[in-house]
Amino acid sequence: MNNDEQKLRIVQATNLAEMGAAEHEWDVYAQLRSVKQLQTKNGKPYLVIELADLHAVIEGKIWDNAPQAMQSAIDAAVGDVVKVRGRVKMWNEQAQMVIERLRVVPPNENPEDFDPDQLTDPALRDVEDLICRTLVFDIETVPALDSRELPSTVAVALSDNAAKKEMDTAAVMGMSPFFGKVVSLAIGDGDAEPGSDADQVTVLAVPPEGFDTSGAPPWLRYMSEPDLLRAFWALCSKAECVVSYNGRGFDVPFVVARSLIHEIPARVDLVSGKWSLRPHLDLFELVTQRGRGPSKLDVVCWALGIESPKGVMDGSMVAPAYAAGEIEKIAEYNAHDVRATSAVYRKCRDLILRYRSDWK
Repeated sequence: MNNDEQKLRIVQATNLAEMGAAEHEWDVYAQLRSVKQLQTKNGKPYLVIELADLHAVIEGKIWDNAPQAMQSAIDAAVGDVVKVRGRVKMWNEQAQMVIERLRVVPPNENPEDFDPDQLTDPALRDVEDLICRTLVFDIETVPALDSRELPSTVAVALSDNAAKKEMDTAAVMGMSPFFGKVVSLAIGDGDAEPGSDADQVTVLAVPPEGFDTSGAPPWLRYMSEPDLLRAFWALCSKAECVVSYNGRGFDVPFVVARSLIHEIPARVDLVSGKWSLRPHLDLFELVTQRGRGPSKLDVVCWALGIESPKGVMDGSMVAPAYAAGEIEKIAEYNAHDVRATSAVYRKCRDLILRYRSDWK
């Protein structure tokens, strides 16, 4: 095969992870996760898009010499299934696809070369109704192990760390993903109108062993911790923006480490770019004054005239409540935090974010 034949060859990829840098072009189906319209230094338009499937996430670029692909990407909605054609090249040690063609695949179309199982996440089955553009979340954690059963060197390290922090050993265990676990994950739609049907918080909860899960209220769904983690990443993959309060400081690193322990892919990068607004908006980073005063969520809510999420329970009471089987009480506490975070988000969205060039 000569060079011209090699350059004209098109290879159908099963998924994004299969593609690598090559001279030939790739055809692949993927989910369109984001589209950014930018300009070169010379004022020429180009797009940076993000493509995703169950196996990988890859950045794509569409230059002005591919006007049809550019317009199709602009007209497409986030979450659409698209078929793209282009070459994969390495840029800053990351694979990047230079796209020449792009088209949206209608829901009623089922091409022979399209395998929907590469895009449809089975973890969404129990939470598909919770998919939203702006996903607000918060977690609650408790110790997952009996400290008396730890290897001696691990127990000593835990004890030393607790003494250094002047904290109870159980409290340290609950704050560490190596000794603790997620028992409650509250989820809300940040863009829902207050008081509307969409403005509901749903909690995914891990019941204590032997707990009777019958008779749960409709807003509470029981599942194992691995299933909770899979559902979280599946929902994040569908969201345009994931919102937290101090998520970079605690929630996200904890969830990532617990996912690692359970061998569950952390499919969305919610860690990189401390000051970035998407895909993870940490409101703590946006509104706090970097140590100039107390900045906990209830303080911010008080300052903004928002109802405080803190009531009869606080974080120190979660582990004892879990041990007592009071999982619904924990879930309610968790849900209050998400309602408050959503209210803070809406104020920030309307009064700060809409005026920032990196938010549009």
